Amino acid sequence: MDDSPINRLPEDPLHQIFSSLSLRQIMICRSVCKLFNQILTSSSFMHLISTRSHLNLLALRPPHQHHHYHNHSRHVSLFTSLHMYDPDQNQWLRFNLDFLPFRSPHPVASSLGLIYLWANSPDSPDSNKSLIVCNPLTRQYRALPQLGSAWSRHGSVLVDSRSRVMVLTELAALYFSFSQKTQQWLKFSSNLPSKPRCPIVVSKSVFALCDVGSPWRSKWKLFYCAVKNMLNLNVNVMNNNWECLERHEWGDIFNIMKRPRLIRGNGNKILMIGGLKSSYSLNQSCLTILILRLDLETMEWEEATRMPEEMHRWFQDSKFKVFGGGDRVCFSGKKVGRLALWDCCEWRWIDGVPGNGDELFRGFMFEARLTAVP
Repeated sequence: MDDSPINRLPEDPLHQIFSSLSLRQIMICRSVCKLFNQILTSSSFMHLISTRSHLNLLALRPPHQHHHYHNHSRHVSLFTSLHMYDPDQNQWLRFNLDFLPFRSPHPVASSLGLIYLWANSPDSPDSNKSLIVCNPLTRQYRALPQLGSAWSRHGSVLVDSRSRVMVLTELAALYFSFSQKTQQWLKFSSNLPSKPRCPIVVSKSVFALCDVGSPWRSKWKLFYCAVKNMLNLNVNVMNNNWECLERHEWGDIFNIMKRPRLIRGNGNKILMIGGLKSSYSLNQSCLTILILRLDLETMEWEEATRMPEEMHRWFQDSKFKVFGGGDRVCFSGKKVGRLALWDCCEWRWIDGVPGNGDELFRGFMFEARLTAVP
């Protein structure tokens, strides 16, 4: 390659040639040779393509490590790489995480082209965890201050549009901003009625489902808190800022769904996904899986879609997980062997899932951007 005529070309013409490629093609070209990688990761080329649109990918979170001690070798590749699905091209992509000098990286969230993951530092005990922010496309990373492992086990990681990071639990929450002077985690009391289920950030507020029922029967309510109220540094408390969001006209909308989940929709919309109960008995079966949409401007619910019967048969007797965003919702079921995807107006299967297809995957939406800097 050193004797190739391409080495004698000036940098500017090469930048113009490569800038005509799509982001997907640029990612492929970076792995061709060292020269291409150097050209396509240079600051001048990054500036040239800074306005390039991003790729919307579905990223898989690997199964929790402590669930798989009995077969560690089969899962080791899932912990050193990140598997993503490109819905537009119907293909799987794989990003190595071997550039991270940390043990057991576990991706949990993403925002604006960056991925947030829990990991152990090589020289720290397992009781300490760090939240790492990285761009797997450029292989750049940054570590946030260390935390106890309890936060990684019980906390939900949220990142808003201003890259403010929150770790939310039932009793407390942590907050970190790259712009703050102290560069330390700030801790607040939350005092929610129960463990927050599927918390999301929409329109500068945090929304979460909480079970306010009894040990024998669940009763779900939707709670919310504005981020600016949550981060009242003078008060250092947010138990009075959480409010139950409900309307009389909603009726029993939360009671018709079994184990509802929240996903951020497009704009100021929230998606709620769960099994449609066939009755109000304790161990009722579900007729189908329902996706409802709440418009935060009009405060009206509507049915977005429901899973087709032939697809629901694979999930009706199986534990399943839901992830996605916008108008894309992905379903992973135990021993289903593939993923089900609602893609705006159609339902389809996703084949080629990493592993043997029996895993129960969680995940998140990832906006792949070459220009995102941790």
